[in-house]
Amino acid sequence: MKLEMETGAKKPLNRWQLALLHLAIVGVALAGVVATQRSQLNRSSQWTVNPQQAEQQEALRLQLLQKTPTLGYDNLIANWTFLSFLQYYGDDVAREQTGYSLSPQFFDIITRRDPRFTDIYLFLSGTLSYELGQPQLAVDLMKRGTDALSPEIDPGAFRVWHYRSLDQLLLLGDTRGAIHSLEMASQWAAAVPTYRETAPLFQRTADFLKRDPDSKLVRFQAWGTVFNQAQQTGDRKTQDRARQELLALGGLERVTPDGVRYFTLPMPVKASPQKPKPTK
Repeated sequence: MKLEMETGAKKPLNRWQLALLHLAIVGVALAGVVATQRSQLNRSSQWTVNPQQAEQQEALRLQLLQKTPTLGYDNLIANWTFLSFLQYYGDDVAREQTGYSLSPQFFDIITRRDPRFTDIYLFLSGTLSYELGQPQLAVDLMKRGTDALSPEIDPGAFRVWHYRSLDQLLLLGDTRGAIHSLEMASQWAAAVPTYRETAPLFQRTADFLKRDPDSKLVRFQAWGTVFNQAQQTGDRKTQDRARQELLALGGLERVTPDGVRYFTLPMPVKASPQKPKPTK
């Protein structure tokens, strides 16, 4: 059905007018969100004064975002929601009091609106799996990304499979699922010239797990990856969790001259050959 406007005779709207109309509708729908966000910024201290009330207001704003019509501008809502999440995530004082309970709502909106938004999955995995202890939810939301992405759409899309494999292996104990995710990460990385050298690493890890599902070395390397990723996002809680796991696996903590922490496994001690006992 064509949209029409009254100007004496009825004339169908051209594509530019339709585009402007769509933008206007989206703008009106977002007005409430903008007003709520601006009000929140004006009362930034409320997270400290009354964190529970601020958490309730943020939850209402997310509900509004879930119901906001996009008319094809889903990535706009996804970007907006991710920026709001970063503000929420970075408020350490408030998070110490209320935790990260709203994170699932943030990432549900983002992955529904724009599952191809590859960069958010690192935060999704870290926050839902390691901060909230909900790795199954994280894996389910990452499936939206792997279903929608491909190496042609985003050359770095193989990372989503990699994040998924870490949660499956380390937190869910789903070794078979982790092997599949690693093999897919390898296939997607191999399809991109820039990342082609990375592909064999994922495949070798998958092959290693097939031979030794409880491999200490693979788990050590995986927790090391989690530790490094948590350093990148400034997630201290996940860094502490990964550090404990690495030390429990026998890792040795090292610090570079630049102050960067890393972990190594001690080299296995080779047994000395037994000398034959002299015969009497």
